[in-house]
Formats: sequence, structure tokens, C-alpha cells
Amino acid sequence: MQQPSLKRELFAEFLGTFVLIAFGSAVVAQVVLSGNKNGEYLSINLAWGFAVTMGIFVAGGVSGAHLNPAVTVALAVHRDLEWRKVLPYCVAQVVGAFTGAALTFFVYREAFNAFDGGVRQIAGDKGTAGIFATYPQAYLSTFGGLVDQIVGTALLLLVIRAIGDARNNAPLGNMAPLFVGLLVVLIGMCFGLNAGYAINPARDLGPRLFTLLAGWGPGVFSAGNHWFWVPIVGPLIGGPLGIAIYDNLIAKLHPSV
Repeated sequence: MQQPSLKRELFAEFLGTFVLIAFGSAVVAQVVLSGNKNGEYLSINLAWGFAVTMGIFVAGGVSGAHLNPAVTVALAVHRDLEWRKVLPYCVAQVVGAFTGAALTFFVYREAFNAFDGGVRQIAGDKGTAGIFATYPQAYLSTFGGLVDQIVGTALLLLVIRAIGDARNNAPLGNMAPLFVGLLVVLIGMCFGLNAGYAINPARDLGPRLFTLLAGWGPGVFSAGNHWFWVPIVGPLIGGPLGIAIYDNLIAKLHPSV
């Protein structure tokens, strides 16, 4: 069977991440812009999980549906992906996330205007930047946020590795994307308080770049004591760590066949 070309893989990563962010940012927009009349925190968690599942279905058969630079880098670190693919995959993911955020804004533009009078605000009662990117709670230190992102992403990759380990579990086949989505729901319900569980540099950076250009301004990068780098660096550390923990404690200790 012919292997997918890199171009096709990049389109898959773009489109899968686009689907992920289009659904993910739209559910937050619906909750925030309706004043919690059309959803709540639980619906946000559920929708993000299902968004991950749908993104995997879109891209999984072509690129493996990383949809997340932390996944891409972690697989390269552990020699499951060629390093030459890392930067192109990451760029495709960020562009896909940017475009997904743009779609949400396009669909809900009139709702944004009704909510804030057309004056885009980052924080406060009329703040809407958090619909697209993550921002820390006022009590959260930068170090605390970094720990938050490392732990969340490590758990993500650890369990994804377990889901894909046929020697540890019965092969899940087409059910695997559903369980990965449920994993994201679980992380959101358990580790979402501090800073919104980005656990994905593309998921945060792409939409943040969109808000920079769409009226929220450069404050999206300076807010939260220049928080923007934390959901980039933290997941890139946590992803390889999560795989290393699973591989060394489980996968490498499977009995020899």
C-alpha cells in the first residue's frame, strides 16, 4: 500500500486541527456570548472531547491525526516520527487552528457585536479573548501554570500511548478516537480550573494569533504576565515525558514473544 505523501499528511493535519478548533472555540463562544444560557462548563468539556474525536476521524488514516505539536514532538523524540516532518506538521496544525478560530468568529460575529458592542476586550465582564486562547486564573503563578501544562500534557500522552498499545489492551480500532476524546473530557473536568487545559501549543497559539489580528490587539500576548509561552513550552515538555513514563514502566516491560 502506497504511503501518503507529506503534502497529503500536512493537509490532513491542517484539516483535522481546523475541525478540532472550529468545534472547540465555537462551544466556548456559544456559552460565553449567551451568558451561559446555551451551555455551561460541562458542555464545554464534552464538546472539546468530541471535537478531538472528530478531528481524529478526519485525519487519522492519513497522518495519524496528531493535531497537536506536543504529540508530534513527543513521537519524534521517541523515534516514532521522522524529525523532518516535525516543523511542517506543527505549522499545518497552527494554521489549521488559526483558521478554525476564524470560522467561529465569522459565524458568531454578530453575537460578538451584541455582547461587547464591537469593542473587543481581553478580560473583564465583556472579555472574549478566552473564547479562543487560554489565560491563567489571577492566583496562578507562571511556574504553577507551567507545571499545570506539563502535567496535563504528560497525562494526555501517557494514556494515548496506552490506548494505542495492542500488547496491553485489545485493539480498539475505530473506537480509539472516541476514547481519546473521552480522555480530553476527563482532563478538562479534572485539570481545567487553573488555565483552561490547553495541552496543545497549536490549539492555543493559532487562535491567539487570530485574536491579535482580529481586534483584540497585542495584549493577547502580554496578558497574564506574558502567559502565551506557557501553553507552548509546557506541552512540549509534558508530551515526551508522558510517553517516556508509559514506555519505561509498561511498554518496555512486556514479556518477550
